[in-house]
Amino acid sequence: MMRMVPMTIGGHAMIGIEVKLPKTNLVAVATDRGYIMCGALDVALLNERLKDRGIVAGRAVGVKTLEELVNAPLESVTIEAEKLGVQVGMKGADALLKMI
Repeated sequence: MMRMVPMTIGGHAMIGIEVKLPKTNLVAVATDRGYIMCGALDVALLNERLKDRGIVAGRAVGVKTLEELVNAPLESVTIEAEKLGVQVGMKGADALLKMI
């Protein structure tokens, strides 16, 4: 089952996405410019093999809900996210605001 949830962070509209799969949940929150996601996100793949796409993204591990995702520190971020000031250790919500 998939669910899309309108979210507001710092007065900005975003979309939360939850995908319930057998034995796991995938969660992500997206702006028009980038996104943060649970541990399923392969940041190394985005930085290396898909570098030409310039993807702005961050990864938080150990999260199971959208609320946990926006409150968790990011474990890794793409090169393009770093260019916007998104840093490892930054709270998900703060990173999303840099992706506006």
